[in-house]
Amino acid sequence: MLEPWVPVSAANKERAAAQKFIVKNRAATFNYEVETRYEGGLVLLGSEVKSMRNGKVDLVDAYASVDNGQVWLKQMYVAPFEQAKTFPHEVRRARKVLLHQSEINEIEKELTRSGYTLVPMELYFKDGRVKVTLGLAKGKKSYDKRADLAKKTADREARQAIKGGRDR
Repeated sequence: MLEPWVPVSAANKERAAAQKFIVKNRAATFNYEVETRYEGGLVLLGSEVKSMRNGKVDLVDAYASVDNGQVWLKQMYVAPFEQAKTFPHEVRRARKVLLHQSEINEIEKELTRSGYTLVPMELYFKDGRVKVTLGLAKGKKSYDKRADLAKKTADREARQAIKGGRDR
């Protein structure tokens, strides 16, 4: 069955372009075993959104915590926006994450267990708004990291061997 024809308009192109990734925290999956993921919105200033559209953001040192029944994203670096010199934002300020109260209660209950932390996994635009994916994670031991690296290497070598066999 054929798909109905949809006219390509500027609004459709804009909507598709608006749903794009800003940054992904690759170190999070290497250092932590992620059990549950939550999606929430961020409360930001206009200059922060402009910097994020330019891709000038870093999640490497960032973490999230629950304070007074609210989730806060801390130590996320957002570069200053060059055209906002009169009212610049702080580059590493705490930013509020918008989640449902039931999700916040679940997260708070899990964080009281030993070894669990709330790690930002990725930032992206969804319908023109900045969203963050938070992962409830437990830290990996060094031997777990070595095992993961060995598994990735073995998988890569197997794929290369299969690909090499097809070319012949």
